[in-house]
Amino acid sequence: MAKEEGTGAGMVLLAFLVGAVAGATVALLYAPATGQETRDLITEKSREGREKAASLAEKGRQAINESRETLTTAIERGREAYEQARAREKA
Repeated sequence: MAKEEGTGAGMVLLAFLVGAVAGATVALLYAPATGQETRDLITEKSREGREKAASLAEKGRQAINESRETLTTAIERGREAYEQARAREKA
């Protein structure tokens, strides 16, 4: 059930971001600037957006890797504790 809620929240966030980008694009197209200035601005903003998205993706990968390492360490410690308890039980 929690997984479904997370997916819904992600879709809402994605829809919000797409709407914001679309609104910004329309605003730029109707802004009192020359076509070339507008195209240059759109190009610059899209480049910045790609860089931010790449940065966020990298941060996400790092967070996942750190979580994976933490989980692996916790599992190893749990196994060690289990083995120690099992050895004490046999003794």
